[in-house]
Amino acid sequence: MIRLIFIFLLLVFKTEAQTSVLNVADSLFAHGNYSKAIAQYKAYNNPPEVYHKIAKAYIAIGNYDEALINYEKGVETNPKNTLLKYDYGKFLYRTKKFKKASEVFNKLVYTDYKNPNFHYELGLVLEQLKDSTAQNRFFSAFKLDSTHQKAIYKIAKFHLKKGHNKLVDKYIDIGLSSYKNNKQLISLKAQNYYVRHQYENAIVWFEKLLELGESSAFIHEKLSLSYAQLYEFEKAIEQRKLVLKINPLDATSIYVIGTYYEELADFKKAEEYLWKALALLDKPLDAEYMKLATVLNRQKKYKESIEALKTAINENPLNEIASFHLALTLSTYYADYDAKIKAFEDFKKKFPKGKLIPFVNNQISILKEEKFLNVQKKKD
Repeated sequence: MIRLIFIFLLLVFKTEAQTSVLNVADSLFAHGNYSKAIAQYKAYNNPPEVYHKIAKAYIAIGNYDEALINYEKGVETNPKNTLLKYDYGKFLYRTKKFKKASEVFNKLVYTDYKNPNFHYELGLVLEQLKDSTAQNRFFSAFKLDSTHQKAIYKIAKFHLKKGHNKLVDKYIDIGLSSYKNNKQLISLKAQNYYVRHQYENAIVWFEKLLELGESSAFIHEKLSLSYAQLYEFEKAIEQRKLVLKINPLDATSIYVIGTYYEELADFKKAEEYLWKALALLDKPLDAEYMKLATVLNRQKKYKESIEALKTAINENPLNEIASFHLALTLSTYYADYDAKIKAFEDFKKKFPKGKLIPFVNNQISILKEEKFLNVQKKKD
């Protein structure tokens, strides 16, 4: 009898001791002492019960190989533990083992077809595998849970890429009805208006993103472009300058700001920004130098404009428009009629079959007539 009592007490002691080991391990994990927690878990006498905990601890310290080993042991020894398999599948997705992850989530979907998250996670994996049936899984998740924000986003984004604008509106509105401040859906809604050239509506939704604390070069750029389409160039400039706060060397934004200042007839500012952009841009710049020349001409800086146009032509010798603008600017800059006429004659030699030849011939005729009248006036 005493022996039985002793054995019983020994078993109770061991059980309590193991419970204590587990409690200590859980406490260490909760407080971020992951390596010490792993050591405690490994001292526990029922490994199948703690494999998933060891795996999570290894993930926390960045040892994914050991995490994988322990997840696999956990799944093998707990074949009916659905939650463990779910975590295992997400781990496989996270570590880019997409084929294996698809196998895990396919089995989970088969086990519990009415769980929307199983469909959603499988959709994510299939998306990475370039499997077109990914959308079917996102749609299944949505059908099982019409408030599933992540599934709705995936569906709406897919239709936006396909140009199915009405379907985009439909799914976004459903999503926003249950979560009105979903930033991802609001961004898609703004983009959906933008691609349809409904700029006033696009502005409303891009501005809403800013109100919710979102700020990115993409948002400010699209707002700027939308305002410009509505001829609100001051606001367009303001938004483009916010892009420059994020990326000070964004040559395209600097150039666009210059063109907006030109629209506002602030040619001094336009010139300033266009010069800055040209210093940064690394591509054929004939169009940009032509824009600069236009701004310089508006300020009657003809000599500088001529140099800008010559640079544009050097960038692209076949740019007929640049050569024509050079002839026009030279004819304005020169006082001598022969020099004016020569500027257009040089254009004709370079582009004998150019589309602008009729206009150039007309300009030459006008200049020759003006020259004749001027000579006659001096004789009189």
